[in-house]
Amino acid sequence: MSKLIDLQSQIEKLQKQAAEIRSKEFISTVAEIQKLMMAYGITIKDLQSPKMKVKAGKSTGSSKVRLVKPSKPRKPVAFKYRGPNGETWSGRGLMPKWLTTLIANGQTKEAFLIVPEQRVGENIS
Repeated sequence: MSKLIDLQSQIEKLQKQAAEIRSKEFISTVAEIQKLMMAYGITIKDLQSPKMKVKAGKSTGSSKVRLVKPSKPRKPVAFKYRGPNGETWSGRGLMPKWLTTLIANGQTKEAFLIVPEQRVGENIS
């Protein structure tokens, strides 16, 4: 037989063994988790909390739990620059290609600033 067929056969056997071990250990693992939850007073609601974030470990497969603040919804930012074809940019993040091209062709960024009076009543999206 070829090495590939032998390897595929071994993989299939190992996957069956892993499935058997997983099913045998499942009940005891759930019982252990329930025991720990009772000992520490952890509820299902605690596990679903937006403050809890589970980050998987790199090489060990372990998990690290860290607390994070729930994020607040951010308000849209008003446009700060407008291009000749109606393109807009808030001035945050990377400079858009349209403005980069115009600057490369000798224009200045300030030439495309939106005057505050032009921003009034503008739909921010």
